[in-house]
Amino acid sequence: MAEEIQNISPGELEEMLRNNEDVSIIDVREDDEVEAGKIPQAIHIRLRDIPEHYKELDRSKDYVMVCRSGHRSGLAAEFLQEKGFHVKNMEGGMLQWHGDVE
Repeated sequence: MAEEIQNISPGELEEMLRNNEDVSIIDVREDDEVEAGKIPQAIHIRLRDIPEHYKELDRSKDYVMVCRSGHRSGLAAEFLQEKGFHVKNMEGGMLQWHGDVE
């Protein structure tokens, strides 16, 4: 059975970024959603593109997956965890994010 995906709250992620902790954020929303604003440190890889781009990611890094509400990022986190990545899902997604956006 697959290991359960760890969650991280938007506040915890914001604190990690403030403390300059080494975390990589992947925003899996669609292009138009990201244009409305994304976490400045996040890289954008649409959910549907994860299967063809995951090999470009560094397995030694910790990733936090982000979407609008937390559902799509959970799917991306499950996929990446099955491929051997260390991932967390941001609970509540961008709807709950109160930090900086660009």
